[in-house]
Amino acid sequence: MWYNAGMELYFAPMEGVTDYIYRRIHRRFFPGVDRYFAPFLSPTQNHVFSPRELRQVLPANNEGIPLVPQLLTKNAGDFLWAARALADMGYEEVDLNAGCPSGTVTAKGKGAGLLADPDGLRRLLDGIFAAAPAAVSVKTRLGVRDPAEFERILAIYNDYPIRRLIIHARTKNDQYTGPVRMDTFRQAMKNARMPVCYNGDVRTAADIRALGEELPGTAAVMIGRGLAADPALVSRVKGQTVAPDALRRFHEALCDAYCAAFGGPGSAIHRMKAIWSFMLQSFEGGAAYEKRLGKAKRWPEFLSLTEEVLRTLAPKTAEPSRFETKI
Repeated sequence: MWYNAGMELYFAPMEGVTDYIYRRIHRRFFPGVDRYFAPFLSPTQNHVFSPRELRQVLPANNEGIPLVPQLLTKNAGDFLWAARALADMGYEEVDLNAGCPSGTVTAKGKGAGLLADPDGLRRLLDGIFAAAPAAVSVKTRLGVRDPAEFERILAIYNDYPIRRLIIHARTKNDQYTGPVRMDTFRQAMKNARMPVCYNGDVRTAADIRALGEELPGTAAVMIGRGLAADPALVSRVKGQTVAPDALRRFHEALCDAYCAAFGGPGSAIHRMKAIWSFMLQSFEGGAAYEKRLGKAKRWPEFLSLTEEVLRTLAPKTAEPSRFETKI
C-alpha cells in the first residue's frame, strides 16, 4: 500500500461519534491515526467544563490517545481559560473551531461564523496569541459564501504562529455536500506560512494517495466520515495488518462499552445506530439496511441486523479517487 510517511493522518472531530469511548476502542483495534481531534468544547463565561465535557478530555479517559481538544468560541478570554485548563491537564495543543457550518453555531458568530467578520477574527486571534498557554491550531472553512473570501482570511492567519491550519476545502454555505474547492486549497498551500492539513471528502485509500502525490507539501490529511465508515482505513493505508475479524470485535467492544457507560442498551442503541449509519457505507448493499437499523427499537433486533450485515455483506471494492480529476 502506498503511503507518504511525511504526511500525517488525523481523525476529524465528529459530534456524537468520536467520543472518548470510541477513540480508545478505535485505537485498540485500528492503530495508525497520528492525532485524534476531540469534538468541540464550548467554554462560557462561567469558566467551568460541564461533567460531560470533562469526561471527554480527562487524561485518564484518553490514555495512549494523541488527542487535540477543540474549542468553539468567539471570545478570547473564554478560549484562554479553557486552553489553560487543558494545558494543566497536560495537553500541548488546542484547536480553534472556525469551520463548523451549523446554522445554530454560525448564527452566534462562532465556528464558520467567525469568517463573516474578518476584523473580529483578527481581534480574536490577537487575544488568543497574546497569552496562549499551549500551541494553537485552527480548523477553518474557506469563507462563508465564496471561496475567494479565503485570500483575505489566509492573510490574517499568516500573521499568527498557528501550529497547523486545517482547511476544510468548502465554504460555510457548501455545508458537507457542496463541491470541494481544490483550486482554492492549492492556492492556499502556496501562500500559507504554516503547515497545512487538508480536510473534506476523503473517503478511500485512493483519495489519500492522490492528495499525497499531487500535493506533496500537504502536512496532513484529516478524515472524518470516511474513517467513521471504514475504521480500518488508516491502518490499511499505513500497511498495518488488520485481523479479518477486527471490525466484528470493534463493534462488540463498542456495544459492551456503551452499555456499561450508559447503564444498559436502552441508551447505547442510539449511539451505536449513529456509528453504524457511517459503517454501513463501507458495505456493498449496506444502503438496504439503513431504514431497518434506524427503525430498530430493541437491542436484540439491532444486534441481529448488525450481525447479518457483518456475516452476509462484502466490503466495498476499491473506488477511484475523488481528487485525481480535480487537483
